[in-house]
Amino acid sequence: MNLRTTEHLIGGRWTPATTTDQIVVRSPHDGHVLDRVALANTADIDRAVGVARSAFDQGDWPRMPASERAALVGRLAQRYGSSLEEMAQLISSENGSPISFSRLGQAGAVPLLFTGFLDAAGAMAWEEPVETMFGTQLLRRQAVGVVGAITAWNVPQILIVAKLAPALLAGCSIVVKASPDAPLDALLLAEMVHEVGFPSGVVSIVVGGAAAGRALVDHAGVDKVAFTGSSAVGREIASVCGRNLTRCSVELGGKSAAIILDDADLDRTVAGLRFASFMNNGQACAAQTRVLAPRSRYDDVVEALVASVSTFVVGDPLDDATEIGPLVNERQRDRVEEYLRIGVGEGAVVAIGGPAATRPADGPATTGCYVAPTVFAEVDNAMRVAQEEIFGPVVAVIPYDGDADAARLANQSVYGLGGSIWTADQDRAAALARRLRTGMIGVNQFGPSTDMPFGGFKASGIGREYGAHGLAEYVELTTIHGLKADRIQASSRPTP
Repeated sequence: MNLRTTEHLIGGRWTPATTTDQIVVRSPHDGHVLDRVALANTADIDRAVGVARSAFDQGDWPRMPASERAALVGRLAQRYGSSLEEMAQLISSENGSPISFSRLGQAGAVPLLFTGFLDAAGAMAWEEPVETMFGTQLLRRQAVGVVGAITAWNVPQILIVAKLAPALLAGCSIVVKASPDAPLDALLLAEMVHEVGFPSGVVSIVVGGAAAGRALVDHAGVDKVAFTGSSAVGREIASVCGRNLTRCSVELGGKSAAIILDDADLDRTVAGLRFASFMNNGQACAAQTRVLAPRSRYDDVVEALVASVSTFVVGDPLDDATEIGPLVNERQRDRVEEYLRIGVGEGAVVAIGGPAATRPADGPATTGCYVAPTVFAEVDNAMRVAQEEIFGPVVAVIPYDGDADAARLANQSVYGLGGSIWTADQDRAAALARRLRTGMIGVNQFGPSTDMPFGGFKASGIGREYGAHGLAEYVELTTIHGLKADRIQASSRPTP
């Protein structure tokens, strides 16, 4: 498909860019130019919010039966399903995700997201009578209003659809500002939205930088902001939303701990961490980047991890054999390399990889934004490489003494997004899991479910995405009291 790189989708219509500002999209593999994409400015954001406001306040979308909205979202899901390979190839080309992961965990996960949201919307009681101490009252669920969605580049389609689908199903209109670091997949999604034909003003998808994002967050016409990105930017957004009393949900960073208990099957554990710790080149907020190993088996854990990491195939993200591709751009590569130097300076021991081997010496990865997969040993949990989100293929192995110490170290983080426990004892895993302050915990596995809440504690954000809990983020509650019981029953129906 030929993407409309010089236009923005504003209110469902392709609209020429108002400026000549562009982002040059380069392959992180070898630096060649993939395309040039028009950047939205504050005027474009204002126009998109304006038509979204009109569509919500005066249009039919929030007032039509929920089943009719679901039918259109279902058509978008069907259209999406027909272009999975095209979308996967596009994502791998622009952000370096290995094509095997893009097929499974990027484009391939989106149909599951659609299904989870559609099922949740079908099961939601948009109006229901509730028996209270003051008699029968009517509880009504209605759309929160105009949504401003701002998304990151690492799993770009998941991040967009996790906001777009529930907003539309709830009856909101929405303006999506996609990341300039991964703009092409957003334009392909915009083509699909255009083909499906949502009502005028309901959906806008633009690519923009920080200025466009700030304009969207601070716009008086926006009722809710949904953001995925760094904790630093999330704090700024939440601050603006607090000042404006704009609803917000912010899905932020993580430094998740994989706790290996002393009875764990080490072969099975390391095979699981091969994905859980290094998924998407380590560019995943929920990656298990702190590995907590019992002191009695510490050397064995490090040795097993090194043996596993040494077999990673590093190279062209579009090669089916590749397991670790390049980071998204030079800026991100430089950032990760700096953390490798910081780790060594703090006293961590490079078990494999590290700053001396940061750019693989041979094969197809000699150019581009590559960082060698790295395991740090002898890491203290207070070190920066154990506390700060690196967002690259870097794992820190931290020793502990006993289950209580493991829980203490796992919770000793400003983040609380994910975590995992690796053990042969299910009861022990359950008891330990209940001590962890984190949003998602896997037992002998880690992979978030697309119909269960995704989100975390502390600096990992506010709110949840996916399924019924994600849909609820786009709904406001109204209590109607004083109606006679027979009128409440008559008015209660499964549509807003």
